[in-house]
Amino acid sequence: MTQKTVTRADLAEAVYGSVGLSRTESAELVERVLELISDALVTGANVKLSSFGSFQVRSKNERIGRNPKTGEEVPILPRQVLVFKPSNVLKSKINKSMVSAGK
Repeated sequence: MTQKTVTRADLAEAVYGSVGLSRTESAELVERVLELISDALVTGANVKLSSFGSFQVRSKNERIGRNPKTGEEVPILPRQVLVFKPSNVLKSKINKSMVSAGK
C-alpha cells in the first residue's frame, strides 16, 4: 500500500487552484503560514487549528534507557518534543474514509 506524501509544493498548488493567487504568491503564502506556525512553537506557544488539531511542545525529563543490542543502560537527556493531537472532526473524517474504503 503506497501513500502519497503531501509536500509544500502540493499545498501551494492547491492554494493556486482554489484561491486564484499566482503560483509564486501561493507558494509564498504557504511558506508564511508554515513559518508562523513554527515560530509560535519555537517560542513555546500552542498552535490550535480549528477542525484540524493542535500542536504543542512538551518537555521530557531525563530518564534511563537501555541499548536493545547490548542491554547497557544509557541516560536519555532531557529534551523537548513536538506533539500533535488531532481534533475530533479530523478523527471522524479519517474514520469515515476508512469505513467507506472498506479497511
